[in-house]
Amino acid sequence: MGDDLCYLPATEALRLFRARELSPVELMDAVIHRSEAVQPAINALTYTHFDEAMDLARSAESRYARGASAGPIDGLPVAVKDEGFIEGKPTSNGSLTMRDMVAQHSSPVNARVLAAGGIVHARTATPEFSCAGLTWSRLWGVTRNPWNTECTPGGSSGGSGAALAAGMCSLATGSDIGGSIRIPASACGVVGLKPSYGRNPEEAPFNLDFFAHQGPMARSVGDTALLQDIMAGPHPADIATLRDGAVLAETTGAIKGLRVAYSPDLGLFEIDPDVRRNTQKAVDILRYLGATVETVDLGWKSEWLDAGLQYLKLLFGRFIARTLEDHADDMTTYARAFAEDAMKISPDALLQCYEAAGHMYQSLGAVLEDHDVLICPTNGLPAVRADFDPSRETLCINGRETDPDFGWFLTLPFNMLSRCPVLSVPTGQATNGVPTGMQIVGRTYREQDIFGVAHAYQQAVSGWYDTRAKRPVIWPFESNVS
Repeated sequence: MGDDLCYLPATEALRLFRARELSPVELMDAVIHRSEAVQPAINALTYTHFDEAMDLARSAESRYARGASAGPIDGLPVAVKDEGFIEGKPTSNGSLTMRDMVAQHSSPVNARVLAAGGIVHARTATPEFSCAGLTWSRLWGVTRNPWNTECTPGGSSGGSGAALAAGMCSLATGSDIGGSIRIPASACGVVGLKPSYGRNPEEAPFNLDFFAHQGPMARSVGDTALLQDIMAGPHPADIATLRDGAVLAETTGAIKGLRVAYSPDLGLFEIDPDVRRNTQKAVDILRYLGATVETVDLGWKSEWLDAGLQYLKLLFGRFIARTLEDHADDMTTYARAFAEDAMKISPDALLQCYEAAGHMYQSLGAVLEDHDVLICPTNGLPAVRADFDPSRETLCINGRETDPDFGWFLTLPFNMLSRCPVLSVPTGQATNGVPTGMQIVGRTYREQDIFGVAHAYQQAVSGWYDTRAKRPVIWPFESNVS
C-alpha cells in the first residue's frame, strides 16, 4: 500500500486529506521511504529535508483535523528543482561552484508553493546551470531514467521527471529555457507545461528573457493544472508577469469538433521510429474522440532554428561564462563548452533570432488561425545514454548525425515562439522501455485549450500510473513478481 500511496494523484490525496481518510503524515512517510529505497538506483534528488518535512506534515494533519488547511496543496510532498531558491536552504544548480551557497530569499514560484501549503521534502537534480537536455553533474553524479536506468531522464528538469516517475513526490517544479520541462516529461512519461511567457513569475534577469519559463510537472493533467494555478499570476518582482489567466483546474476535456494540426517532425528533425509510431497512435486517438486532424507543413527552415540556438547561447551561455575565469576547472565539460561557444557569438544573433521567430510565427500563426492546437513529438529520440556527453560525443538518429546538444528534441522552436503554451503528455513507450511524448501547442496565451485536449486524451488512454502495471520497475529494488 505504501508504494500505491506514492503514486496517488495529488488531487485525490487532497480529497482524502479533507475527508480525513488519509493523513499528510501517512503520505509523507510513504514518499520518504520510497525515496530512500529508489534513490541509489535513480539519483533524482540532491538536498533532502525529510525530518523537517515530517514535522510539517504533522502540522498539516492537525490543520485538516480542525478543518483549516493552510492552502490548496497543504500537506503534499513537492519536489523542487535544485535551481530556484528557498530562503535559508542550499541551492547548487548542479555546480561545484555553488556547493556552499545558501539562499537569502525564495524564488517567486517556490514561495508560492510554500504559501499554498506544499512541503518541500527534497530538491531535484539538474545538469550544471541547467544547460543540457540530460542530467548529470560533477557535484551530484548521474541521474537515471526510472524506466531504463541506462538512459537519461532528460534535462534540465531531469531530477523532477525521474522523481515523479519513481514515486518520490506528488508534484514537482521545473524550468524551461530550451525544453527543460518538456524533454524530461517525455522521457519519464509524465506531464509537463511550458506556460505562455509571462504567465508564471521568474527571477531577474531571466524574467526578461522570453525563452525562459517556470512551470509545473506531475503524473496527470489535473495535477499539472493544480500546480500551474498556484504558480501563475503577477508578481511585484517580475514586470513581465501577466495579470489575467484562466483557472486551469476547471478545464474540461470534451474535444469533439476540435481542429488539430499535426506535424510529424516540424520539418526540421529526425524522428525515431518508436516516437513516430507512438505519436501517430496518439493522433489517431484524437481523431477517434471526434477531433479533425490535418497534417501540416510549417515550412520552417533550419537556419531559423539555428538562429534561436545562437540566441540561447549568446544570452544564457554568456551568463554561465561569468564562471569561466575563476572556476573553469570545476565546471562540467558540457557547461564549459556551452559557455566558451557563447563567447564566439556575435551580438547580431539577437536580431537574427527575432527575425527568425517572426518568420516562424508567420507560418504557425496562420496554422493556428485555422486550427485550435498543433500536435508534434516532444523528443525525436526517446532518450540518450544517461552519461552521454554532448560536448565530446556524436549522436545519430536513423543513421543520420544530428546536433548532440539540441538535435534530439523538438522543443526549442516553442521557446522562440514563447507566447504559445505547450504541454507535453505521454504517448507510450519505446522498445527500450523509455517513454515517449507529444507536445500540444496552443494559440498564444490559451493554456485552457491545450489542457482541454490533454484531459480528453488522458481519459481516453485511462491515464498513467494508476496501476502497478503502468509504473516503472526499478531494479534491484522492485521486480514484477514482488
